[in-house]
Amino acid sequence: MNNNMTRRSFLKKTVGTILTLMGAGVGGRYYVHDIEPKWIEFNEIMIQHPLIPKGFNGMKIVQFSDTHLGFQFQLKDLQAVLSKIQTFSPDVVFFTGDLMDEPNKYPHHSEIIPLLQNIQAPLGKFSIYGNHDHGGYGSKIYDQIMGLSGFTLLKNSHAAISLLNGEKIYVAGIDDAMLGSPNINKALLGIPEQAYTILLSHAPDLADLAKDYPVQYQMSGHSHAGQIQIPFAGALVTPPFGKKYTEGMYELENLTLYVNRGLGTTRLPYRFLARPEITLYELQSNEN
Repeated sequence: MNNNMTRRSFLKKTVGTILTLMGAGVGGRYYVHDIEPKWIEFNEIMIQHPLIPKGFNGMKIVQFSDTHLGFQFQLKDLQAVLSKIQTFSPDVVFFTGDLMDEPNKYPHHSEIIPLLQNIQAPLGKFSIYGNHDHGGYGSKIYDQIMGLSGFTLLKNSHAAISLLNGEKIYVAGIDDAMLGSPNINKALLGIPEQAYTILLSHAPDLADLAKDYPVQYQMSGHSHAGQIQIPFAGALVTPPFGKKYTEGMYELENLTLYVNRGLGTTRLPYRFLARPEITLYELQSNEN
């Protein structure tokens, strides 16, 4: 038996024990497998900062993350999510990694593309690598899918989000921390001083590095909020580079970090006290 199977068996037994202790039984298993994983929460966040140009007041960003297609989350689920995203009329869309659970084993690559193509975001669609996008020799597969879907894939690079009046903010993206080679310095190289900059990092714990750079906001995923949370104790299991910052908002000196709980699951098809999430941001200038 390999380490992955041993780990998965251990987690299943642990979850079963927890549900039994909680008196949940069969009903509890139904909830964590069939109810909460599909019970998406839409979190609305206002981002205010004096470096945001006034022309960006009211600009809407949608972040979705960690779909893990092929494990529990399927194409029909992705289609429903993307249709919902479109109802918010986003100006910008960010995907923060882990599109497929095992890219080289997923049989429906070509069917993902038209779904992602349908997202309309007039100021741009941007994505970054997660660890599962690199895993299973998936890097080229993911790169091709996102490119054909109209997403700009940021790998230690950045792009300007520009208005017709010439005002700009910047989005930078770094490679995955587990299986890639993240380089914040390279990603930010060439961004003007005093420009408002959003950093996309699949791994939230890299915020401890990002806070020392001229970045005002970091958006991440990866942790799934642990997928299973124990009341009064927190997440059951968290991944490397997602152990310190597991969900929601954190203030780190001059940097604000937001960790999206993701949409899919991995290793175990369960969620408990860790609902899947789509994050809706609205920008607002504090400029006088």
